[in-house]
Amino acid sequence: MHQNINLNLLRSLKVLLEECHVSHAANRLNLTQSAVSRHLSVLREMFADPLLVRDGNLLIATPKALLLQKKLEGWFVELDDLMSDEVFAPQLWQGEFVFSSSDYVAQYILPEITKTLMQEAPQVTLTYRLWQPSLLHQLHDEGIQLASSMSLEAPAGLSSVQIGEDHSVCLMGAHHPLASAESISLDQVLHYPHIKIVGGGDKDGLFDAALKAQGKQRRIALNVPFFFAAAQALCDSELLLITPEHIAKNLSERYDLTYHQLPLKTPKHKYWLTWHSKYDLDPAHMWARSVIEEIMTRVKGSVAYDFKSYPC
Repeated sequence: MHQNINLNLLRSLKVLLEECHVSHAANRLNLTQSAVSRHLSVLREMFADPLLVRDGNLLIATPKALLLQKKLEGWFVELDDLMSDEVFAPQLWQGEFVFSSSDYVAQYILPEITKTLMQEAPQVTLTYRLWQPSLLHQLHDEGIQLASSMSLEAPAGLSSVQIGEDHSVCLMGAHHPLASAESISLDQVLHYPHIKIVGGGDKDGLFDAALKAQGKQRRIALNVPFFFAAAQALCDSELLLITPEHIAKNLSERYDLTYHQLPLKTPKHKYWLTWHSKYDLDPAHMWARSVIEEIMTRVKGSVAYDFKSYPC
C-alpha cells in the first residue's frame, strides 16, 4: 500500500461507498464525474481490490470495500471532531491552571482572581506558586502557565504583556524619625537598617545598583519572604523598606506606615504577565490570561489601579 495516503482520496472512497454511484458521489464531493472516476481507479490500485463492481446500472461494494467503509465511518467522525473549531466554554473547562507571582499579589489580588474563576470556570483548579526570578526560563519545565513578574524589559524568548510600571520609594513606620520630614537625604536613608523582601521578584535591586554606582551600600537587618511580616516589623521598629510605590501606597493605607520618594534616581519597575509561547493560541489560556490581566488592572492595590501608565 502507498506510504502517503491522500486524505481527499479516502473522503472520495467514503462517499462512493455510501452512494454506490459515481455521478451522485461527484455531486456530494463538488467534483466532476471524471475526477471521481480517476479517484476510484487510484483507490483500486491502492487497496489492490476493485472496491465497487458494476451490476447493471448499479455499483456493488466488495467485501473488502464494506470492511473499509466501517473503518472510514469511525475514522472520519474522529477526524472531523479533531478539526472542528469549537468555541471555548469556560464553564466546561476542566484541569489545572498554575499561576505564579509574589506574596503581595497572593494577599491582595489573588482573592479576586479566585472569585472570578470559581464563578466563570467552576471546574478548574487554580494553583498558586510563589514566584522567584530563577523560574523565568523554566516555565515549561516547572509547569507554570502564567507568571506576574518585574523586569526592565519584556522577558526575552517568552510571550508577555505589560500591565503597569512605577518606581521605588522608601517605606517606614508612621512613628519613624524620618516620617515627618518633607524629604529625605541619601545619608539619612543609609543611616537606618533595612528590610529586604526575599520572596517574589527583585523589588529593590535597582536601588542597590544605584547605590553601588556611588560606592555606597546599605545594611540589611532583616530578610523576610512576605510583605505582611515586613509591614509588621516596620510598625514596631525604625527599619526602612525600599519597595515599589504601588505596594507602599497600599500598605500605608492598611498599616500605620508612610513613605518618601527616594533621594536618588532609579529606573522604573515594569510589570509583566508572562507565559510560554506554546500557549499563545490556546483558547483556555487566552481566556484565563485575559481574565487575570483585567483583574490586575482594576483591583485596588495593583500597579495599574494606582498608576495608569499605559492604555488599558
